[in-house]
Amino acid sequence: MHTNEFEAAFSDFLERHEYDEAENYLFSMVRLAFAAGWKAAGGAPPKAERLFELIVPRKEENPAESE
Repeated sequence: MHTNEFEAAFSDFLERHEYDEAENYLFSMVRLAFAAGWKAAGGAPPKAERLFELIVPRKEENPAESE
């Protein structure tokens, strides 16, 4: 078992920007390794996908201007 002091320090560590950055790099490495194994086993390579899409609302005509 860990002490409350340890748990508090670990929690503070997880809240840091550096941890988020390291976690992102680790995820990218794991994904690349999985994709390489998948492809080596005869699977189709992953397709590029949009992560997000901006939706721009249409400009509606002002009813007062159209009369």
